[in-house]
Amino acid sequence: MKSSSEKSSLQGVLPVLHTPFLEDGRIDHKTLQREIDWAFEVGADGVVVAMVSEVCRLPQAMRRELAELVCPAARARGFSVISVGAESTAEACELARHAESQGASAVMAIPPIATRLSSTMTRDYFAGIAKAVEIPLIVQDASGYVGAAISLDVYLDLLETFGTDRIFFKPEAHPLGPNLSRLRDATRGQARIFEGSGGINLVDCYRRGIQGTMPGTDLLDAVVALWRALQAGDEERTYQLSLPISGLVALQLSAGLDGFLSIEKHLMKKRGIFPNTIQRQPVGWELDAETAAEVDRLFVRLQAALR
Repeated sequence: MKSSSEKSSLQGVLPVLHTPFLEDGRIDHKTLQREIDWAFEVGADGVVVAMVSEVCRLPQAMRRELAELVCPAARARGFSVISVGAESTAEACELARHAESQGASAVMAIPPIATRLSSTMTRDYFAGIAKAVEIPLIVQDASGYVGAAISLDVYLDLLETFGTDRIFFKPEAHPLGPNLSRLRDATRGQARIFEGSGGINLVDCYRRGIQGTMPGTDLLDAVVALWRALQAGDEERTYQLSLPISGLVALQLSAGLDGFLSIEKHLMKKRGIFPNTIQRQPVGWELDAETAAEVDRLFVRLQAALR
């Protein structure tokens, strides 16, 4: 495994970590370390703190704590990306500077979700974060499940202002594939793009020229194997893996962000990595027994495909 300093650019399979909690609500440091170790053992190129890390439900002190735990744990093994999106530019910049001080390889941000911003205000928000740090900023459009879509003009303006070494993209507005291609074509292939569909759109997006993928950690072993199959041009292996992955992610998508959180933590416990499935409250959806049974059936098929 090469360290981030040995790689030319942020790339590859970068799983978003699920935050483990103790019964009293504190972050479970021991389990988080086990999760990070497992991620690198199965071939991750780095780790990410982002939406399915439950950052939108964490106070700033706990978000800082996550960065302080994750960045040193990833150092010398791969990249670390810390989500710093906030409801104010000042808070996002503060989180970004803190992440950089901890050794983060890059920061990532979604726009504020409580206010519907104009394109100019959205551009100024991201520009403010980019100016606050020297490391790359990944501009994330999470409108597939929260917030509003980001205009293509905002992407192009940021790229022209800061350059391809400083600005990366994670577009998630629907339809994902065509929107990704629009960004690629509008920048003449210069935009460095990550997809974050959990794996359900990975094959389609890979063929459109992505830099990497940011799935949940729960299906990481399968996504790493799928990524390698795509790189090798192994069509049979690609679809052998992508179909059960897509079946699982479809169930997660059906309940939005809370669907991802609930099912992902269910699978992390099933793997023996997490001791519980505690989520920050309140949540809008909980895993019912029948959905859990279908998740388990698909997971068995996925593990069989991996073998």
